[in-house]
Amino acid sequence: MKHIQVEASKKVYFASDFHLGFPNEKESREREAYLLDWLDQVKQDAQALFLLGDLFDFWFEYRKAVPKGYVRFLGKLAELSDAGIELHIFVGNHDLWMYDYFQEELAATIYRHPERFQLTFSDGSNKSIFIGHGDGLGPGDYGYKALKQVFTNKLAQFLFRWLHPDLGIRLAHAWSNTRKTNAITQGAVPFHPETDYILQFVQEQFQKDLIKQQVSSSYIFGHRHHPVAWELGTDATYYNLGDWFSPALCNAYFLRIDAHENSFQKYSAS
Repeated sequence: MKHIQVEASKKVYFASDFHLGFPNEKESREREAYLLDWLDQVKQDAQALFLLGDLFDFWFEYRKAVPKGYVRFLGKLAELSDAGIELHIFVGNHDLWMYDYFQEELAATIYRHPERFQLTFSDGSNKSIFIGHGDGLGPGDYGYKALKQVFTNKLAQFLFRWLHPDLGIRLAHAWSNTRKTNAITQGAVPFHPETDYILQFVQEQFQKDLIKQQVSSSYIFGHRHHPVAWELGTDATYYNLGDWFSPALCNAYFLRIDAHENSFQKYSAS
C-alpha cells in the first residue's frame, strides 16, 4: 500500500478519460481549454492529482519524440508539479505506450495496474482507496484482452518504434477511432450494475478485501465513460469518473477527497 500525507486544508483530486486529440483538433482544443480551467482550480488546494488513464486518444513515446500537440495541457501539469502537487498517472488503453517522459518531465509517478493508497490527513484520520484505469478487468472483452497482450509485448513495441512517427501515429489514430466509436456507444448506454464489468471486478475485490479486513472506502476507476457512484457496502463506494468529451461536455466529472467528505461532481467552468 502506498501512503500519501495530506496537509491541513489540502485535497486529493481524481479525473479520467480526456481523450485529447479526439475526434479532431478543434474539438480537442475546446476540451483542452475546459480542462485547463479545471486544473487552475485544482492548483489552489490540491495535495495530489490522480489522472486515471486515456489522457490522450493516442500516445507513444519514441526515444527522441512524443506526439505533436497537447502543449497547453502538458505545460499546466508541469506548473502543478512545480507547485509541489503530486502527480499520479495511470496508463489507460489509449496511452498504453507511456514510458518515462512524464516521470522525467513532470516528476509524475506512472502506474500500469490497480494500486491501493492510504491517505492520511492532518487530523489523524485515514482513507484507503483502490484505483485503476479499468481496461481488461472483469469478465468479457476478450478481444481487447488479447490485443493488450500484443500491445504490451516488448517485441511489438520495438518493431512499432521503427515506424516513422508520421506513419506510426497515423495508423494508431485510425485504430483508436474504431475503438472510440465503440466506447462512445457504450457510454451512451445507461449504467447497469449487472453488465458493468468493472463493477463486477470491484465487487469481487471488495469481497476479498472484506475477508482480509482491508476494505477501501473508495474504489475509483475510469474507462467505461459512465459517471457513477455506487454503494458497495457500509462506507465503501465504487466511483467511475466518466469522461470529458466535447462539444457537449456532458460528463466532465471529477472526484475530490478530503478529511471530511468525498465530493463527486460535474465540473462547471466559472
